[in-house]
Amino acid sequence: MNMFLHELKANGKSTIIWSISLLLLVVLFMSFYPAFSKDAEDFTKIMEGYPEAVRNLLGVNLGTFFSILGFYCFPLTFITLCGAIQAMNLGTSIISKEVREKTADFLLTKPVTRTTIITAKLMAALASLVITNILYIATASIMVFQVMSDDFSYKIFLMLSLTMFFIQLIFLALGFILSVLIPKMKTVLPVSLGVVFAFYFLGMFSDTTGEEAKRYLSPFKYFDNAYILKHESFETSFIIAGAVIFVFAITATYFIYLKKDIHSV
Repeated sequence: MNMFLHELKANGKSTIIWSISLLLLVVLFMSFYPAFSKDAEDFTKIMEGYPEAVRNLLGVNLGTFFSILGFYCFPLTFITLCGAIQAMNLGTSIISKEVREKTADFLLTKPVTRTTIITAKLMAALASLVITNILYIATASIMVFQVMSDDFSYKIFLMLSLTMFFIQLIFLALGFILSVLIPKMKTVLPVSLGVVFAFYFLGMFSDTTGEEAKRYLSPFKYFDNAYILKHESFETSFIIAGAVIFVFAITATYFIYLKKDIHSV
């Protein structure tokens, strides 16, 4: 418990900064909704000039865009990207910092097992993401109710909002496994940005081809906002794929860390 609280406190500043950033994004974007809904016809003509793949990338579905939830999908695309960077950065740093800051050998001399160390760090990372998402969903809910012009399904709104958390879990797990695979990670930000944007561009590639199977290449495509709006559910096969990645990456992290040689200072 002490280790969990220590890690939670150590990542507190980062959690606050990321949370505030995401809150500001959703407040900024959703404040534009009244203006967009008034000029719906002109904006539709502009967006019709863009290829469908580009509109999908931006989260713009012209059939639903001017409803409150359809518009919400637009900023959610960028907010999810930022959330993925937060999770990836957290996953890669929370373990690798012990080697980077030369405290690993000191930590391992304490009467705790490596399993306990990984578990405490994982729980702290999950708690940080949960805090971020609670604050985000609360703020987004307030903004949606403030600017809405018609009734909407709050259930669907929650489902759309939770897609960010699910994607964050996948990138957190990827960050964990990379942190134990890379011997000496001097800085985590380039690794985090590189991995997240690589998957983001893979998602763009799957949009241009239109092949369903290629959606599995990028976690960003596991949750189709248009599908959620239409069916009020997630796609089971992609939920399973995300869960498999998370479980495999976390299990592999435990296995590798238990066997890994930790270099002393």
